[in-house]
Amino acid sequence: MGDHTSSRRHKLEAFVACHPQDAFARYGLAMECVREGDHDAALDHFGRLLEAHPDYVTGYFQHGQLLAKLARVEDARRVLAAGLAAAQRQGDTHAASELRAAIDSLA
Repeated sequence: MGDHTSSRRHKLEAFVACHPQDAFARYGLAMECVREGDHDAALDHFGRLLEAHPDYVTGYFQHGQLLAKLARVEDARRVLAAGLAAAQRQGDTHAASELRAAIDSLA
């Protein structure tokens, strides 16, 4: 099973290296890093994702969730608030509601 996991991450890393602007691939790689417990790499990939794709609302949610899990509450609040703003810009009320709930859960 470990080989499958590392193989999946390796494939994602190779794809992202060739297609650094592919938001979905970068998000997938960040989520794979979260799954593996490589939080530093996950935070790096979420940061790169959101820098290049500031309207990738799901990225804000997952990034904020990871920060909260790591007890980085103020960072989580900041990231989730940025995601809420992005969701509101896009008129995505469902995502905005989820982000608001995530922010409220930090209080």
